[in-house]
Amino acid sequence: RKGLGKEWPRGRGRPRFNHMSKAFTKESDDDGMLDLPEREISSFPNLVTSQGLTLIDAEIDRYSDAHASALAVNDKEAAARAARELRYWTARRNSAQVQPQPTGSDEVTFGSAVNIVRDDGRRSSFRIVGEDEADPARGLLSWVSPLARELMGKSVGEEIEAGASDATIVAISI
Repeated sequence: RKGLGKEWPRGRGRPRFNHMSKAFTKESDDDGMLDLPEREISSFPNLVTSQGLTLIDAEIDRYSDAHASALAVNDKEAAARAARELRYWTARRNSAQVQPQPTGSDEVTFGSAVNIVRDDGRRSSFRIVGEDEADPARGLLSWVSPLARELMGKSVGEEIEAGASDATIVAISI
């Protein structure tokens, strides 16, 4: 009891504190929202077609509605997920650089539709689009994909590497 600069009154012991720090309780400082990691945003410029910009706007509308609906029913998990998607799509909208429609079909550019024939005779058709609008199953290639990068600047008749084989560009359209 000595050495603290003051003696405690005899028989009383040290004072007791009824308040416990939150650090020692299971209570949370947050409002119950999930702490989700942010969606990764590409380091490449956000080039988009006019259709891609429309797609981004539709996603913003979709997740704005989803967020409002989740908040209305107090679904914190759904609200957190919708808020994360809304932040992603808003960032993509803010960085979007709408590219002009190709004006010619002499060489492959952003927005071009390209037909190739592979060495084994298989034909493929692609349109080169922004990262968020890419859908390879529908023939929409991201401009940063290896195949799209191989196609850019090339003309009809030129050969390219297409995966494990070579291919020839047979048509370019807008």
